[in-house]
Amino acid sequence: MGTGRAFARVELRRLTKGIMNPEFSVELIKNMMFQAVTLSAPILLTVLVIGLSVSLFQAVTSIQEQTLTFVPKVIGVVALLVILLPWMLRSMIEFTRAVIERIPSMVN
Repeated sequence: MGTGRAFARVELRRLTKGIMNPEFSVELIKNMMFQAVTLSAPILLTVLVIGLSVSLFQAVTSIQEQTLTFVPKVIGVVALLVILLPWMLRSMIEFTRAVIERIPSMVN
């Protein structure tokens, strides 16, 4: 779980040479997008698996209740957030700290 954070810090350190340049901007945006995907992927995959399972159950049993898909997804996301929220917050804080620490070196 820590490889993304280490990658972001190494890339930001490597590109910061005392000036804000286009390469640094592109790398920063790339790291931000990677961070967003890393943080949202577990939630999206959980919702995908639960939705597919409930849809399969509905198709097999011929139950077409609309609220049947919503409740398991909400329960799954809340349970996942309870488990992963400390990691998600730590990851966001470390990335934000790495970016803020580089601000003085970006300005000449």
